[in-house]
Amino acid sequence: QVQLVESGGGLVQPGGSLRLSCAASGFTFSSVTMSWYRQAPGKERERVASISYAGGSRTYTDSVKGRFTISRDNDKNAVYLQMNNLKLEDTAVYYCKAVNVGRGGNDYWGQGTQVTVSS
Repeated sequence: QVQLVESGGGLVQPGGSLRLSCAASGFTFSSVTMSWYRQAPGKERERVASISYAGGSRTYTDSVKGRFTISRDNDKNAVYLQMNNLKLEDTAVYYCKAVNVGRGGNDYWGQGTQVTVSS
């Protein structure tokens, strides 16, 4: 079965950095677009970044451009989110998502990892 397991969240001061990881299994990872989303308390879940199956295309929401970098390692079935210059408003639960997986075309989510930016 499809599994997505995020890790790397934690507490960091403003201006600090974190690197999130998402380990994937149960599907052909190298054929699937992967995304990072986040959800802050009281807010809707929003897409943060996406990366195409081969990594050639990356997109970001405006608020993280120049600070966050999405990458993937298809040999390790993993996707990453490097977050630099973190701001208070980056505080949220971060989720990875596998988009349009297999013949069924379903999307799958991980359980999330908490990122808290606080002084």
